[in-house]
Amino acid sequence: MKALQFDFKMPRYISSKVIGRFIPSVHWDSRLSCLKYESQEEPELPNEDWVKIKVKFGGICGSDLNLIFLKDSPATSPFVSFPFTIGHEIVGEIAETGANVTLFNRGDRVVIDPILSCISRGIEHHCPACKAGNFSLCIHKHEGNLAPGLLIGTCRDTGGGWGSYLVAHKSQVFKLPDNVNDLNGVMVEPFSCALHSVLRNPPNKNDTVLVIGGGVIGISVIAAIRALDIPCRIVTLVKHPFQAELAANYGADEIVFLQKNHYVSSLAEVLNGQVLKPLFGPEVIQGGADLVFECVGRKQSINDALRFSRSGGKVVLLGLASIMDGIDWTTVWLNELDLKGSFAYSTEVIQGKRVRTFDIAIELMRTGKVDLSPLVTHRFPLDEYRSALDTALNKKNRAAIKVVFEP
Repeated sequence: MKALQFDFKMPRYISSKVIGRFIPSVHWDSRLSCLKYESQEEPELPNEDWVKIKVKFGGICGSDLNLIFLKDSPATSPFVSFPFTIGHEIVGEIAETGANVTLFNRGDRVVIDPILSCISRGIEHHCPACKAGNFSLCIHKHEGNLAPGLLIGTCRDTGGGWGSYLVAHKSQVFKLPDNVNDLNGVMVEPFSCALHSVLRNPPNKNDTVLVIGGGVIGISVIAAIRALDIPCRIVTLVKHPFQAELAANYGADEIVFLQKNHYVSSLAEVLNGQVLKPLFGPEVIQGGADLVFECVGRKQSINDALRFSRSGGKVVLLGLASIMDGIDWTTVWLNELDLKGSFAYSTEVIQGKRVRTFDIAIELMRTGKVDLSPLVTHRFPLDEYRSALDTALNKKNRAAIKVVFEP
């Protein structure tokens, strides 16, 4: 089978890191790149508790683009194993089952929770996080009977969504109802990221919530709040008109465009805040949102999240920020902000019950509370990966939201 793999080699890394500053395409369209499109053997079941999945759609995530552009922090490198097939947003069909798999059959349409925790790694004594169902916080992602990997799509033993086949432990597999189509299926993973952040940091009744970012995660946060029937006011900060249209369709009450010279005063006005002028540097905001979801992970978006939060407010970081200079942390202590990170998905408490995030996402789709299929704007065969990546990187020109592969 063909697959898109990431294979770290120091000479390639250094060459593409340097040249990529001037020629970005060197990261995915060059012999110097760590990204390789090659023939691979289909991954085999590690043991009888696993299934093999034939991929129908594999999504391109912002974290995948950070990987290809070599923007990831080296702090995550102990939790990957090279070479690995990229792709963790996966909908597919079961092609093979191990002898111990009883709840799934060949031909079942499924989505995959890609986190490789104690259970999938065959670790007998589960860590405290896994015992509590917080699989994304597992401390054994580099141990057990698998090569290191935070999740499927970063582990050399499992394959990934940017290939024709992958393998997953039975605990990672979730069956799709007949009325949930494949385009919604490939959105279950990013929607679960948003659900996890909202369920762990729910807005209070009548709160003003600011969502920074009009990409997949930002729109999914808005959709999650509305699907959960949380009565709050949602303001969103977006770049492009097509993002604004989607934000409004999924329930944003007010939308502000990220215009270089005008958005600060416009956003402050919408949030009932004051714009104050310091001696020099960016404007200071007095007042702001009760709760901010930062869904971009860039220097500007993080600074905005901090300064547009009211005194005593909360900022939730979903944007996978890495190493960056120029963040002004003054408002964190000055306004006693509650700063919270959010990674992936887990087990949530909803209506007094503990439920996997993926189950909640699928049920909201099954019951018609949310339909995220319109977010899949572009589909490419795997061998057109150059065009797919170019589209994902040039969202404005292509009006792209979610770009997916059809291996």
